[in-house]
Amino acid sequence: MIAKVYSIVPFGFSGALVEVEGDKNHGLPAFNIVGMANKTINEARDRVRSALVNSSFSFPCDKITINLAPADLQKDGTYLDLPIALSVLLLSEQLLPKDVEGRIFVGELSLEGSLRPIHGIINIIESAKKLGFKEVFLPMENLPQASLISGIKLVGVSSLLELFSVLKHQTLPSSPVKTVVKRTGTPTSSISLDDIKGQELAKRALSIAVAGHHNILISGPPGAGKTLLARAAVNLLPPLTPAEQIPLTKLYSLLSSDCGVIDSRPFRCPHHSASSVSILGGGSTVTPGEISLAHLGVLFLDELPEYPRSVLESLRQPLEDRQITITRAKARVTYPADFMLIATMNPCPCGFYGDPTKACTCSPSEIKNYQKKLSGPLLDRIDILINVQKVPTVALSLHDEASSTDEQKVVKNKISGAINRQHTRYHTPYISNSSLSSAEIAKFIHLAPSAESLLRSAAEHLELSARSFFKTIKVAQTIADYENQDVIQPEHISEALSYRLDQTKDSFIISGKPKKTLAVSPKI
Repeated sequence: MIAKVYSIVPFGFSGALVEVEGDKNHGLPAFNIVGMANKTINEARDRVRSALVNSSFSFPCDKITINLAPADLQKDGTYLDLPIALSVLLLSEQLLPKDVEGRIFVGELSLEGSLRPIHGIINIIESAKKLGFKEVFLPMENLPQASLISGIKLVGVSSLLELFSVLKHQTLPSSPVKTVVKRTGTPTSSISLDDIKGQELAKRALSIAVAGHHNILISGPPGAGKTLLARAAVNLLPPLTPAEQIPLTKLYSLLSSDCGVIDSRPFRCPHHSASSVSILGGGSTVTPGEISLAHLGVLFLDELPEYPRSVLESLRQPLEDRQITITRAKARVTYPADFMLIATMNPCPCGFYGDPTKACTCSPSEIKNYQKKLSGPLLDRIDILINVQKVPTVALSLHDEASSTDEQKVVKNKISGAINRQHTRYHTPYISNSSLSSAEIAKFIHLAPSAESLLRSAAEHLELSARSFFKTIKVAQTIADYENQDVIQPEHISEALSYRLDQTKDSFIISGKPKKTLAVSPKI
């Protein structure tokens, strides 16, 4: 007799169908699992046997072979505990084939027969829906995440015995817990622009970066407030939409069985000692890295030159394509990586090069070698580069009654307005100014004749690369949106150019080398 139960296992950012076949023959009692199963799945033999016996089912005293097809697909994890147990019940005729026909079953079994949550449940539900299955049985704790996917029937069960009763129409499925605990990947920062004294230019540049989803590099001496500015950015971002919650929760569910729904934008800040695999993704199971976990949120790289050169250069492709493809000998997986990069750095190893109040102790060669850690192609992919200086002590009063207390609210309203203008212009919420191609720029963006003349003059005078040329237009368009204007004016181009100016040395650092100076006046 052959028994068949269908299941799905996560595979990269999607899922793979697995057919769990069971065969029972006469011979010495045995329980074998074949089909490229790793140690975790082989250990399912003991879990399944104990779960069946402790749930008052009988375990057949025959030679049982379980095959996981396709046999050339590497299986990992505890997803197949439940379908393996159902195969045994079919072989022992405690269940009938019609009870499991056309259904997907996933879940980890405990020794007492209860079901435990699994990783990657959204991958499984999405794949089941695409393959045409109408019903999925899964652990009750995974139901909140799985419910993000509509158009397919989900049945949450708490134990093997409950599942048996539901399949036999003896009882109805238990009602899911109505209170859904929503968690975020990282704690949301409580810092707002109102907490930051001074740095008006930096705060405006940060606001424009958020409004257009632009990457930004902030350079300045220690204690100037670079990290504070970066941590304030996450509270300027708009809230996640229901459609955006799905891919984000899907990414986090691949790494954890925590069954919460991600309901706020992530803020990831990996340490500079993190490996390339942890930042980019990969490993034996090709899991997502920090750049994917920052999807639709902020990736904060503090002290950018301290990161390994290989890691920084690996960011070039994700910054351009907003996704990363990880290739291994037997797997090729693409994960989304549409993050906003906020990076900070000191101008030199000691941090005080160009500081008007403290002398730099670094030699010219040390400064040069430090700045050379950031390649020209990487800098060319960053839309906004600004320098900040220390805020004077007199401006750090703890009780300044004249200071504004609603700057955060005003800026968030302007950012929200700029984002809505982009959605209206591009007829979709999934395109921002920073993601426009050159063809889309020609189609959607309009420059006043005087603005176009200024841009072409600056591009020739400053030897801008083609990428920098178009990035200047994108930033200028965001500034126009921020100011509620339809056409890019010369002052928008001028401000966009100023955001690529290293104000400490009064020279452009586009393409990693000093450029000629052009007088520009940023609008504050």
